[in-house]
Amino acid sequence: MQPARLVGIIVLVIGVILLGFGLNATDAPVDQISETLTGKYTDRTMWYLIAGGAAIVAGGLLALFGNRRAA
Repeated sequence: MQPARLVGIIVLVIGVILLGFGLNATDAPVDQISETLTGKYTDRTMWYLIAGGAAIVAGGLLALFGNRRAA
């Protein structure tokens, strides 16, 4: 397997884990209270969700298109 694709798969897995942490954190009582009062989640939860989503996109693209040579 090519190194770029392997790195892409690793980043994709890390993104899924981060997104899982973020989704799990949205069920925490502190986050539910914060979301009820302010209409948004805590900063830590938002960073987990954003970083997880970005890592999933970046890892997926790298896994699919890694090591492609420009003609």
